[in-house]
Amino acid sequence: MERTFAIIKPDAVSKKLAGQILARIEAAGFTVVAMRLQHLTKAEAEGFYAVHQARPFFGALTDFMSSGPCVLLCLEAPDAIKQWRALMGATDPAKAEPGTLRKDFGASIDNNATHGSDAPETAAFELGYFFRGLELR
Repeated sequence: MERTFAIIKPDAVSKKLAGQILARIEAAGFTVVAMRLQHLTKAEAEGFYAVHQARPFFGALTDFMSSGPCVLLCLEAPDAIKQWRALMGATDPAKAEPGTLRKDFGASIDNNATHGSDAPETAAFELGYFFRGLELR
């Protein structure tokens, strides 16, 4: 079994899509190990996306991620990172495969409904950033 980190982003939460996304996550065979609704502060978003600090989209990204509540998740499944990325689809919903979360629920490359870790090292950092101690038994 492998664990990965996922976010249902503020755009999806504000559109009341979190329940549908969670249902699809469970239907795809993931176990939700931990889950929390949180409105990120600008500082929390900046810390989380620090790897992108030098990129031109950093300010807009952190503004968006701190614009409303999001659902933070620890998901578990065999090959969870690869499976979650496949379920999410391409970053740009216009290029995502039919039936993926981003194709079905994303509006644009900036408002694409979900986030997911892209590698084991990233998952470890991201899970540790938001979930601590007993939350991840």
